[in-house]
Amino acid sequence: MQHLAYLNKFFWKYRWRFLLGIIFVGLANWFRVWQPKVIRNALDTVVVQVTHYKETGGIAAHPEAFEELGSQIAWFGAGVIALALAMGLFMFFMRQTIIVMSRLIEYDMRKEIFAHYESLDLAFFKRNSTGDLMSRISEDVSKVRMFLGPTILYGLDLTFLFVLAISSMLRVSVPLTLWSLLPLPFLSISIYWVSTIINKRSEKIQRQLSFLTSTSQEVYSGIRVVKSYGQEEAMGRHFAEQSEVFRQKSLGLIRVNAFFFPLMLLMVGASTIITVYVGGLHVVQGNITAGNIAEFVIYINMLTWPVTAIGWIASLTQQAAASQKRINEFLNTAPTIANPAAASTPDEPAGTFRGHIVFDNVSFVYPDTGIQALKGVSFEVLPGEKLAIVGRTGAGKTTIADLLVRMYDVTEGRIMLDGKDLREHDLYQLRRRIGYVPQDVFLFSDTVLGNIAFGKPGISREQAAFYAKSAAVHHDIIGLPKGYETTVGERGVTLSGGQKQRVSIARAFAKQPDVVLLDDCLSAVDTHTESQILGYLEQALSDKTAIIITHRIYSMLEFDKIIVLEDHRIVEAGTHAELIEKRGYYAELFEKQSTGDAVE
Repeated sequence: MQHLAYLNKFFWKYRWRFLLGIIFVGLANWFRVWQPKVIRNALDTVVVQVTHYKETGGIAAHPEAFEELGSQIAWFGAGVIALALAMGLFMFFMRQTIIVMSRLIEYDMRKEIFAHYESLDLAFFKRNSTGDLMSRISEDVSKVRMFLGPTILYGLDLTFLFVLAISSMLRVSVPLTLWSLLPLPFLSISIYWVSTIINKRSEKIQRQLSFLTSTSQEVYSGIRVVKSYGQEEAMGRHFAEQSEVFRQKSLGLIRVNAFFFPLMLLMVGASTIITVYVGGLHVVQGNITAGNIAEFVIYINMLTWPVTAIGWIASLTQQAAASQKRINEFLNTAPTIANPAAASTPDEPAGTFRGHIVFDNVSFVYPDTGIQALKGVSFEVLPGEKLAIVGRTGAGKTTIADLLVRMYDVTEGRIMLDGKDLREHDLYQLRRRIGYVPQDVFLFSDTVLGNIAFGKPGISREQAAFYAKSAAVHHDIIGLPKGYETTVGERGVTLSGGQKQRVSIARAFAKQPDVVLLDDCLSAVDTHTESQILGYLEQALSDKTAIIITHRIYSMLEFDKIIVLEDHRIVEAGTHAELIEKRGYYAELFEKQSTGDAVE
């Protein structure tokens, strides 16, 4: 239960609803326990009356007997119905309080987990699969909700019914009560044994389910690759194998439950037999009445569901504990990229940056892999300057972009923005004032307008069209079936690579950022479209600090400084003319590109 202790804060939040639910459960069971007493009185009344009639000439001598007995039984029947109606009413109220409380907590938990996911750093998402994240926020939260709702509800119901029913039985006959409840110790031992097995197997099942979710999510996301390589059958076999593992583990848990529930019913049946036998002996001895036996049998059968539900409650509790343990693992993961103590909230208006960027002897090692990405990198970009970063694949260019938006923190050295360490800047302000177009373009399953407006929520269609024209994608958009209202599909699957890149550029422009960071974002566009975009960039970036990471040399853009990365270090730095004179990597790249242009 230590893992489920995390839920105490939610119980406190909804304490009044929970307390009302407890009261309603108590009242429902109070009316339920009265029903056997009424039936006992009815049976004893009939027995006494019939005995009296027999002793005084038989029923034939008392023509009023049927009317009197019928009237008395009718009143007893009305009492039972009234008690049942009252019990049903309070059962409705207890579900409206406790079950609704569980749904509210489920809603709060999903919001909290989702918000926590958003606060975690990029390294966390590289360590954990998307399927596992989804499983914990969906399947595991659902398991916990079953504990918060049905488990607690029926647990309270069981407790109240046990206390009220057994206390009523003890008031009638202590020996008969002890004999009737004799199988309960064996029940407790069974529960302890089964709960241990259920806990272990439930955790294994949840982990396997997460693996299945991850596998299917990967296949769906990479369906183009799967189909193009003709690996549908192979992936199907792999999924079937893992599904078989899940099936076997699930069947193992079902077998435990299948053995447990009949055992519960057997013990309840044994209690009924003992009650009738021992109760009959006590009736003969004159200690109790025949109505008391009927009362005890009703109590024992009334306890059948709660006794049987003990195993079900134990199973749900153990499954919830296993799921909450998995949830807590992520909730207890603290983000390594922390916002300063005096940071603002996402809703506060953002300030502005001049765009003075300094990398001071920056080195970076990826935390999970230990791969060195940067070694002693130092450069300065003054406000309004344009910097190009050129280098081979794997040289560390994208790492510079990730460090600038604080997806990671530097391992050594420091990054200064407007004379202040990047780690001291408000994280929300920092990311809102930098327009970052990553190399790996991502579009949401939304309309084109929605994807552009993601950069600045609430912009009009006309404003979105302006930024789309700036990114040379407006004509492509109006050519779509519904124009700006066209849904692009998951990850923008309905658009071409170049269109996706340009929509992401329009999204960055919509932010109206102070610093523009473009990471090889023109790799999928043709030369003509590239010229259109660069023409706008030359004008739009005239007063902004811009860092453009690229494999190509853009002759249309005049850069104030160009740095060349190789082996994770800066090996060349200077203007275009200076680097051509050095006859290094940059000059070699420029010559190859020029030759290629000449051939074209």
